[in-house]
Amino acid sequence: MTSKEKVAALREEMQKNNVDAFIVYSADPHMSEYLPEEWQERSWLSGFLGSAGFVVVTKDKAGLWTDGRYFTQAPIELAGSGIDLFKDGMEGTPNYIDWIISEIPANGKVAVNAVATSHANWELLTQKLNAKNITLVDSPLLKEIWKDRGTPSQNPIFVHPVERAGKSVVDKIAAIRQKMEDQEATVHIISSLDDVAWTLNLRGSDVESNPVFLGYIIITKNDAILFTGLEKLEVESRRSMDESFVKMMPYEEFYNHLKVFKNEKVLVSPNSNQSIFEALQSDNQFIKAPVPGNLMKAQKNETELEGFRKVMVRDGVAMVKFLYWLTHNAGKETMNEYSIGQKLRGFRAEGENFVGESFGSIVGYKDNGAIMHYSAKSEGSKDVTNDASILVDSGGQYLEGTTDITRTLALGAVSDEFKRNSTLVLQGLIRLSMVKFPKGTKGVQLDAIARLPLWMEGKDYNHGTGHGVGSFMNVHEGPQNIRKDMNPQELLLGMVCSNEPGYYLEGEYGIRHENLIAVKESETTIHGTFYKFETLTFCPFFKDTIVKEILSENEIAWLNDYHKTCEEKIAPFLEGEVKDWFMELVSPL
Repeated sequence: MTSKEKVAALREEMQKNNVDAFIVYSADPHMSEYLPEEWQERSWLSGFLGSAGFVVVTKDKAGLWTDGRYFTQAPIELAGSGIDLFKDGMEGTPNYIDWIISEIPANGKVAVNAVATSHANWELLTQKLNAKNITLVDSPLLKEIWKDRGTPSQNPIFVHPVERAGKSVVDKIAAIRQKMEDQEATVHIISSLDDVAWTLNLRGSDVESNPVFLGYIIITKNDAILFTGLEKLEVESRRSMDESFVKMMPYEEFYNHLKVFKNEKVLVSPNSNQSIFEALQSDNQFIKAPVPGNLMKAQKNETELEGFRKVMVRDGVAMVKFLYWLTHNAGKETMNEYSIGQKLRGFRAEGENFVGESFGSIVGYKDNGAIMHYSAKSEGSKDVTNDASILVDSGGQYLEGTTDITRTLALGAVSDEFKRNSTLVLQGLIRLSMVKFPKGTKGVQLDAIARLPLWMEGKDYNHGTGHGVGSFMNVHEGPQNIRKDMNPQELLLGMVCSNEPGYYLEGEYGIRHENLIAVKESETTIHGTFYKFETLTFCPFFKDTIVKEILSENEIAWLNDYHKTCEEKIAPFLEGEVKDWFMELVSPL
């Protein structure tokens, strides 16, 4: 079926169930950003493949709400679907709940799939819809029309040893129980997949590019229970759980087990799915708060940070070999955006302990670089030659850590305007890399530092400057970030973030430069403790697109020092023509 036919089939189900509007969130029962194949409902229905966004279907209209990362991509993928794009966050775009209220009759009915809807969204919907006498119901209508959605993977669940995790399962659960006690909780539910994996020092591959597995955890004062596919647990994983006093039960038993709790104080994230709240007895008291382990996970310990440093050298070597190949073969041999991504994966796969990509590589040639999260298809992707710019955003999953890096370079002649904009973006990255900030600073307070060079020329970019990154874990991780949005989470020691300003000119080109950075202590003065960033990524920038006059002496000094560090880390692993080319690349500006 086409997307238009799928929407028509959904409307038939809505009519059968007397539903006036149906909401399809981009979510699974664990509220994941990247979804197992069988839970990609919004993508299946609409054809839009971005990682963020949701669809609302009424009897005669349909809309997709998504953010600025996808304003260029979404119209292309929605073409012919009958689904309109609503640019979330832009002036004039209605709130989706207000839009629903305006489109359906009084005393109408709105439906969602509760297991794929967060409790926070359910509560907000209920509050706003009830005020207009509109009913919200749990009705998973897509089950009736998406018949071949597949089944959960049976991939093995394996141990992430303490030698790489830096902290034992016993110690992690003890720390979580202490936080439970602080909040007077008697039961704690963990449903987010990265938090499940981090807590138990286990990893899997149930979600593409994310080393996680389907599972839930329930922690009480005396018990810790993992609910997952028991047949997927390797012998070593079972032994680890036994030695850590973690019981194991089938994944399917989770919701039934929730029903046994009575008169408990249950600590559960409001971002958990609504079905969890409905399964718990009404006499339980909810403590709706973030999962304590989420913040613990974000603050990388020294073992994890050392893992990042090791894999960044390995990843940097792969990137340099790839960039040499790309710059020396573009225009000489047949290649396209998709094959380039595959080639890069091959260079990474030569590295020790490479597990896979941390996300699907974003390779955008010419105007496709302006599509922020562009995904080249195996068929129909743009041919690449040597007459324009190319943006390559990619990353790897290694047993010791996760990488995420973007480099934008010229494969042929580019305009002076491109070079200027590329330098402004790099200047923003450098300024954020150099900044010192007082303890207690939040990411939103640093975001403008990276944007200022562009702002001064009336330019900007429509995505965050930085996101958290996991340790052999999800490449997008919270609770911290560096962006315009008001996030109350302060930046803490050990947090790893991306540093990725950009500039995009639709229909022409896109520019993004990205390194990973870690929060570390700088100094203590009479004004308090100050932090700074350690740059973790080792891969040079291309000097042929840098307008030196734009950069200050301090910024040039930072860049030259950075390239000197890249030389020290990477040159020992290179030889021949690749090494000669690299040494020129890292020579002083």
